[in-house]
Amino acid sequence: MKYGVTRHTLLITAGAIWLLAGANILRIGLTCWIGDDHYWLFKVCETSLIFLLFFGIIFHKLYKKHTLRISQKKGKHCPFSFFDIKGWIVMVFMITAGVVVRTCHLLPDSFIAIFYTGLSLALIGTGVRFIRYWWKNRNLE
Repeated sequence: MKYGVTRHTLLITAGAIWLLAGANILRIGLTCWIGDDHYWLFKVCETSLIFLLFFGIIFHKLYKKHTLRISQKKGKHCPFSFFDIKGWIVMVFMITAGVVVRTCHLLPDSFIAIFYTGLSLALIGTGVRFIRYWWKNRNLE
């Protein structure tokens, strides 16, 4: 690709996208959380469980898969190739499902507060991992 980006830019882009998605979802989760402050210690425990599930199991595998794939790339590539096709399909599905759930009020705000806060912290943590991976390998070429 003539006007593509390097693998280093793909790693930074991946980290930035994960961080931005996490920040947006955290905003939504905290907005729902503020409206309901009952049983906050229980909610913190539930949020931690959601975080550990997503960060430790699901996003860890995705992080390893994408960093390996990106680090093996040579030359210039499409700036959107930090995800593979399956990753883009999953992301579009997750965004659509989140919008539908909130717009149609399919789940209570108390659930959204817990789930979104835990999920967002896992997204942010994974974004930080992408940036950290880039930082550690920025001089290797």
